[in-house]
Amino acid sequence: MRPANSFFMSALKHITILGGGLLGGSIALAQSNKHTFRVWSRRDAATHEALNLGLDATSDLAAAVACANLLILSVPVGAMAPLLANAIAAGLPENCLITDVGSVKHLPHQTLRPIVSAAGYDFIGSHPMAGGEKGGIAQARADLFLNAACLLTNDENVAAEKCQALEEFWQSLGCRTSWCSSADHDALVARISHFPHLLACVGATVALKDPKLSVFGGGGLRDTTRVASGNPAMWAEILLENRECLLENLHESLDEMKTVMQLLESGDFPAMQCWLSRAKSRRDVLSPEKRAYQQLQPLNSTDRTDH
Repeated sequence: MRPANSFFMSALKHITILGGGLLGGSIALAQSNKHTFRVWSRRDAATHEALNLGLDATSDLAAAVACANLLILSVPVGAMAPLLANAIAAGLPENCLITDVGSVKHLPHQTLRPIVSAAGYDFIGSHPMAGGEKGGIAQARADLFLNAACLLTNDENVAAEKCQALEEFWQSLGCRTSWCSSADHDALVARISHFPHLLACVGATVALKDPKLSVFGGGGLRDTTRVASGNPAMWAEILLENRECLLENLHESLDEMKTVMQLLESGDFPAMQCWLSRAKSRRDVLSPEKRAYQQLQPLNSTDRTDH
């Protein structure tokens, strides 16, 4: 057990979330007695929604960052750098640790590095793998992060005690945590998140080419295309930011599609069954009973303070 004056207990007490969307709102709703949360939104309407949820919310950036020990950037990756610069100018405390919840990690490290370095702050990347196809603070819920994977990136070699503090924060919300480099992170999420989103969009585009056919769709169609209902502007940014890694997965998927086409053309039942069995065995590892409270392992053997 850590002493009562540990970094975690003393330095991450007051948390400011810049961006009152689904993730930002859910972080604030999942608050515990270890932390106090304040949510900032640029739009007054979003601030009012947060206030209606019982959250401490404001559209005043200076008021939002005052006394913050942990600043969480919960806005699109392209908006993070100017917003962080404005937060620093508005009086962000010198000892504040900075993190984000972006879906890619190389770009935040690249764009935020000169800002935090010049001003003397520390930045550690965070990506809680939680969310939904519907965004906005109205969709926020306190249990969003329960048993969700959270990937952490420390490309700037921030001190171990701050890494541990941030990791424990995400664990206090219910996350399972793992450390990796930003490059490893982006390759991973391209495969397990961004590529499946593209597949859902392709499925919706092809299967629902004639919208009138939707009345005949069942659970399979709804399940496989669900995330295609995500915010197009947000996903366009994510996919283009991670396009290099994503293109590798797309080339791999084209090879699989060619295999399926050959099996259909040949009418080879045993081979088709074998191909489907392989897909089933890989999909079955996602079953709730196999995933529940499963511990995450680092993506490589390097200590987190070396990333």
